[in-house]
Amino acid sequence: MSSFQAPKGTYDILPADAATVLAVREAIAAPLRRSGYGYIETPVFEDVNLFSRGVGESTDIVSKEMFTLTKRGSEELALRPEGTASVLRAALQANLHRTGNLPVKLWYSGSQYRYERPQKGRYRQFWQVGAEAIGAEDPALDAELIILADDAYRSLGLRNFRILLNSLGDKQCRPVYRAALQDFLSGLDLDADTVRRAELNPLRVLDRQARVGAGATGRRADAGRLPVRGLQGLPRAGPRAAHGGRVSFEDDTKLVRGLDYYTRTTFEFVHDGLGAQSAVGGGGRYDGLSEMIGGPSLPSVGWALGVDRTVLALEAEGVVLTAPGATDVFAVPLGEEARRVLFGAVTGLRREGIRADFAYGGKGLKAAMKAADRSGARFALVAGERDLAEGLVQLKDLTNGDQTPVALDALVATLKEKLK
Repeated sequence: MSSFQAPKGTYDILPADAATVLAVREAIAAPLRRSGYGYIETPVFEDVNLFSRGVGESTDIVSKEMFTLTKRGSEELALRPEGTASVLRAALQANLHRTGNLPVKLWYSGSQYRYERPQKGRYRQFWQVGAEAIGAEDPALDAELIILADDAYRSLGLRNFRILLNSLGDKQCRPVYRAALQDFLSGLDLDADTVRRAELNPLRVLDRQARVGAGATGRRADAGRLPVRGLQGLPRAGPRAAHGGRVSFEDDTKLVRGLDYYTRTTFEFVHDGLGAQSAVGGGGRYDGLSEMIGGPSLPSVGWALGVDRTVLALEAEGVVLTAPGATDVFAVPLGEEARRVLFGAVTGLRREGIRADFAYGGKGLKAAMKAADRSGARFALVAGERDLAEGLVQLKDLTNGDQTPVALDALVATLKEKLK
């Protein structure tokens, strides 16, 4: 055992779990690719001001959870705590919004970093797949993204999740509500940290203080809460009906989420089987973020879905994703000449798209066959001097024990037929 371990709040994705993780990433990405979203990757670190301006200085993410790096000199960088600000920065830098084809539709997959208090479902390095539709003020985009996330979760076999939906208001009604909320909060006995949050962004108080929620959300209605409009693809939630391409949601007037850039539509996917960390993904509209980071006005909407949390949700529902084995054929040579010939055969099989492995390390027959069984291969390819003298190899079906001699020059065609 190594004297080193993974840093606190992180974990390794090992081969036994990797198939599920990769299947989750692919399931989330597949509907995005079908809907015109192009893939984008950004650096894992950015100028710290990108996040302090965009995500918000009043958020826990910026004030307490960012990993910061200092370059030689005075420039300060931060490991990205979320993906949206980085994707929008990249789109602006590359002038993607000036191509005349708005919205710019992008998706990404990668790790984010926050200095969290580690617990199940909350890690200091975590993985997300995200989507952003940049540059169009169209409620149909909000609906599209919610539906695509719902489709992704359902394609994995998840059923016990809910969609919470709220509006945080627009440029007209939000300042009125902000003033009313600050007035309401000024009459409460709050700790110094909460008072600071109330001055910077009072919505952050709703995110943290459940005890002020009822009175504060009541004031929101008085201040002119903007209705979530135009989401025609989302019928009101009652008991969830059979899925027929339509999505149900629940109004949640306390839903704020933890980033300052959200406006209007905000939503969250929650799974009640996960305990305290019930949110598996979420997002919303961020119409002013581009201007916050020095760009033009670009109304936008997006979401990020947690890969880690989705895997936990699958476990909570008892959903097991079936994945193909890593190996179709495992070669077992008997003797040095067989090692040379079968190594070449394995290389040729791989080049023909057949997943093949080899008994390395000079194992004897018994140990090599045990390795073949452990590999999950369907077939073992066995050959000794007598077989090779006749131009043959023995193809053993590991599911039923049947063994068939096959001519070396017919091996690829035979395996392709049997593996159909």
